[in-house]
Amino acid sequence: MPRSKNYQHMLEHAKDHVINSIGETMDLYGMNRSVGNLYGTMVFGQQSMTLDEMRNELQMSKPSMSAGVKKLQEFDAVKQQFIRGSRKQHFVAEKDFFTFFGNYFSMKWNREIKLNMEAIRRSEDEIEAILNATDVDAQTKEEAQIIYNQIEHSKSYYKWLSSLSNALTSGEIYDYFPIPDNN
Repeated sequence: MPRSKNYQHMLEHAKDHVINSIGETMDLYGMNRSVGNLYGTMVFGQQSMTLDEMRNELQMSKPSMSAGVKKLQEFDAVKQQFIRGSRKQHFVAEKDFFTFFGNYFSMKWNREIKLNMEAIRRSEDEIEAILNATDVDAQTKEEAQIIYNQIEHSKSYYKWLSSLSNALTSGEIYDYFPIPDNN
């Protein structure tokens, strides 16, 4: 029996390596490392987890767990699961990294597109007023034209990013970059 415990310890250690790397990766993507560790822990969970179970597993406060779960829910990385007879909330992680990747990046990209296109629309109105003004000096008008051209050029990027986001959301991207077989 002691030998079996050693293998169980090795298994936990192996999972910890991957959980740690998921935490580091989430940090790269702008999420708190502890949220990444939470997600990684839930990915390896064989069943749903309550906030108390998460807290015990990660030794974090319940408010931190709750905030982390809410953050992961924003990207559909964690979903609440109904468990008959339980009064506590249960959560389960999205274990398919392709789905998580698609949800996360399409939401981030769509936010980027929205923010920047709104700023472009506001800027264009002001720049067009400068370009159409008759009492503006030549240097200001020339600078306004340069900025206007740059803004116009950036619109093609946001159009492309929108297409990429849509392809990721619809799954069309996998026609061009197929998910590899595990065989």
